[in-house]
Formats: sequence, C-alpha cells, structure tokens
Amino acid sequence: MGLMDNLSAAVGGHEDQVKDGIDKLGDLVDDKTGGQYAGQVDQAQDFLKSRVDNSNATSEA
Repeated sequence: MGLMDNLSAAVGGHEDQVKDGIDKLGDLVDDKTGGQYAGQVDQAQDFLKSRVDNSNATSEA
C-alpha cells in the first residue's frame, strides 16, 4: 500500500474536515508571512482540495 492509498483511506468520509484544515493552514501561512505569498498559498490550497476531491472519486469507483 502506497502513501496515497494510506492518505485516501484516512481522508475517506472526512473530506469536509480535511478541506477546512487546508483552509486553516493556508490562513496561518498567510498570517505568518504577512500575505506576501497569498497567491501561491491560494494556489496550493486549490490544488490540495482538488486532490481530496479526486481521491474521493477514485475511492468510490
């Protein structure tokens, strides 16, 4: 079992909580950097949330 399989299994059924955590972490990074990297942080948040959605779709298939 690979890392992505382990993460997908851990996320299963908790997608909304994981997405909330991604948002909170992004907000923390923005606060600590004074918003200097807000664009990159937002891009990373969007990417991670899409991966959460994709792992959910993959596990249902």
